[in-house]
Amino acid sequence: MSGIPLGVLDLVPVPSGSTAAEALANSIDLARRAEEFGYARYWFAEHHLNPGVAGTSPAVVLALTASATSTIRIGSGAVQLGHRTALSTVEEFGLIDALHPGRLDLGLGRSAGPPQRRRPADGEGEGRGGGEGGPAAPPEPVVPATPATPVVDGRTPNGLRIPDRFSFAHLLGHPRVALQQKLLNLPGAQPQDYSEQVDDVLALLRGEYRTPEGVEAHAVPGEGADVQVWILGSSGGVSAEAAGRGGLRFAANYHVSPATVLEAAEGYRAAFKPSAELDRPYLTVSADVVVAQDDATARELATGYAPWVRSIRTAEGAIPYPTPAEARALPWSEEDGKLVADRVETQFVGSPRTVADHLERLRDATGADELLITTITHGHADRVRSYRLLAEEWQRRG
Repeated sequence: MSGIPLGVLDLVPVPSGSTAAEALANSIDLARRAEEFGYARYWFAEHHLNPGVAGTSPAVVLALTASATSTIRIGSGAVQLGHRTALSTVEEFGLIDALHPGRLDLGLGRSAGPPQRRRPADGEGEGRGGGEGGPAAPPEPVVPATPATPVVDGRTPNGLRIPDRFSFAHLLGHPRVALQQKLLNLPGAQPQDYSEQVDDVLALLRGEYRTPEGVEAHAVPGEGADVQVWILGSSGGVSAEAAGRGGLRFAANYHVSPATVLEAAEGYRAAFKPSAELDRPYLTVSADVVVAQDDATARELATGYAPWVRSIRTAEGAIPYPTPAEARALPWSEEDGKLVADRVETQFVGSPRTVADHLERLRDATGADELLITTITHGHADRVRSYRLLAEEWQRRG
């Protein structure tokens, strides 16, 4: 596959006029088809309070998908640790691994977590779990660094678009963000440091968990589970550092925060320390993609993307994905355009050749070992076709 594998990131989108039940059936069908097409892995994102996104529990959807597939790796992109404990996460994935051993990826993210202990910098934070669906958690600090790949006039030397940093400050303190945190977190619950929580997950999986007093804890099922642990993040901050320090695999979110993807990759590599599992950094990078037989058809299928992103960035919550006609009928302002410009400019839309060219630029600019593809269209058949056409072109180039 053009040198590196492709994976799938699925938000379980709900098209307008459809239901969550239909969306789930479509996603399970797409997972079967992705396995046939040769994709390496299939991940589910986690989002809450979104009329247009049904992926609220990766573990539940993964259990259903595991029974419907046989060879493709399946996983979370990502479990939101902000409102879970390390034990509940390990036990949930341990249950799935007990019946489907050796196929599971445990992707960990910080999205929708409790309030940060200090005010973060602008520039990241929307859906750090790997998908999109808002309302967003406050952003994590960005490590000031000069990416190894230079950016001049918004592009890398090979032409990859790197837009200006987007500010998520308007979401800090938003009532819907506060409501999500209220509903997801138990009253009075104290947030655990993210890096410590990741360490607890690893210790429970390895059977090495001990309290400072020496008391052991053993998660059964979960302990000894044959899972790959990934960290997902959008900057060179806490998530990238945790992945690097732990010698873990890292997923950088170009499709969520394109402005900071190079910093994320560089921060991860700078922090990386070899582990028993990895002797070198291992990176996947996400991209939002729509493929059709020609550029014009693909652009038509992607018409609903801008208003869908707008609904997230205004904290409305992802709307059911509109048809092209419905999207064109929605009110739209210059401010709306500015709100979503970085995302629209970095969505790869076009023929198989056009999109594969974009993906090769992303691969080369970031040094990715894999690419993670997320595609949303109103029609399920169009989404399946998009993944098929891309897989065929990628295999042809391989």
